[in-house]
Amino acid sequence: MGTRTRTRPDESRKPGRITPEGYRALERQVEQLWTESRVLADAVAVAAAEGDRSENAEYTYSKMKLAAVHRKLGFITRRLKVLKIAPQPPPDDERVHFGCWVELEDDDGEVQVYRIVGSDETDLARGHISADSPVARALLGRELDDEVVIERPRGELVATIVAIHVRDPGNE
Repeated sequence: MGTRTRTRPDESRKPGRITPEGYRALERQVEQLWTESRVLADAVAVAAAEGDRSENAEYTYSKMKLAAVHRKLGFITRRLKVLKIAPQPPPDDERVHFGCWVELEDDDGEVQVYRIVGSDETDLARGHISADSPVARALLGRELDDEVVIERPRGELVATIVAIHVRDPGNE
């Protein structure tokens, strides 16, 4: 059996920050994985009862799937033990904090909305960016109407902070 090399370092035991919503989402994911684990364990038992395991594809597949669920469950459980829930940003402070939603407008008038979160809850499709990202580092601590320069591989982006929200602007 070959060895796998990691494409990024294992940070599962390093402390990190997370929003309260992100922490609850990980807790829900653990519950779902436990449920899936029980279902898969039952499937393994049923497949094992069918006889010769060496030629039983259902048994092999169920065992592999169960092992993958247990790996993921172990990883998330370890993360939950070391993550620190960040306090909510102050509602009356007009600066960008961890957990805030920030609206940026570039020179072309295009507006992007980002939420600055921990690396465990990054989701670009939802606009949730890691506090360690170049965009978030350029934004943290800045104020409304500040012009920010974001370093990107394809060149600098200059944008203006047009809004800062403590709560999801889609739900306000």
